[in-house]
Amino acid sequence: MTPIADILAAAERNAAGFRTAIPTDWMQGRTAFGGLSAALALQAALDLEPDLPPLRSAQVAFIGPLAGHVTVTATKLRRGRNAAFIQSDVTSEAGLGLRATFVFMAELASQVAHDAAPRASAVPPAPDAELYTGPDSFFTGNFNFRDAEGDLGPAEWLRWARLRGRDNLHPMVELLAIGDALPPGAFKLAAERQTPLSSLNWQINFLTPQPATRDGWWLLHARADTAHHGYSSQRMAIWNAAGEPVAEAMQGVAIFG
Repeated sequence: MTPIADILAAAERNAAGFRTAIPTDWMQGRTAFGGLSAALALQAALDLEPDLPPLRSAQVAFIGPLAGHVTVTATKLRRGRNAAFIQSDVTSEAGLGLRATFVFMAELASQVAHDAAPRASAVPPAPDAELYTGPDSFFTGNFNFRDAEGDLGPAEWLRWARLRGRDNLHPMVELLAIGDALPPGAFKLAAERQTPLSSLNWQINFLTPQPATRDGWWLLHARADTAHHGYSSQRMAIWNAAGEPVAEAMQGVAIFG
């Protein structure tokens, strides 16, 4: 297990970002785990503008494979009185692998108050619960998992996830690394045939400026709404240990077979 904080601590810094290496235990096949790459991109954005307001949204494009040494570069697109837009690119020897646009926004005084986001009733794993941790040679070795009980559809996941090495991380960096830890919903449809799948993009909106949970546990949900002609669209959500909604997301997934 390689904590993300160790990857960041080993980085060579510059004015626009940093250069670091992707450990083999954060790989998924020929590319780095997308949540890690997105988390590195966010850290570069946070370093570029240290006094940013809270992160409210991220648009992530998984463009190509990332492996070995990577360069993470952040660029300020615009910063106004209330909001800041920062783009981060992650490149390796293979070229541009990830591009993310982060939206940071301060809270505004408003008479509008509406909250219809669903709450979660699933109970976090007990201290003595049997957990799943993946092999050291795969990115899942950096997490603890436990499936949550629920009536799930044929292309749906509901699973508790916890980052094993989460000390000394910005809360949003931790959450971005966690948020993409589920397999795509369409994976269940293709599992028997062992069909390869790959995330293409990720749009995630954060429902609270200061996400917090208990014992590191976050409840992740993913459900494929459609899957045909080699493409799937899925909806995703994150709750904390108290069942409070933390983020809502969508993702496009390629199905190779």
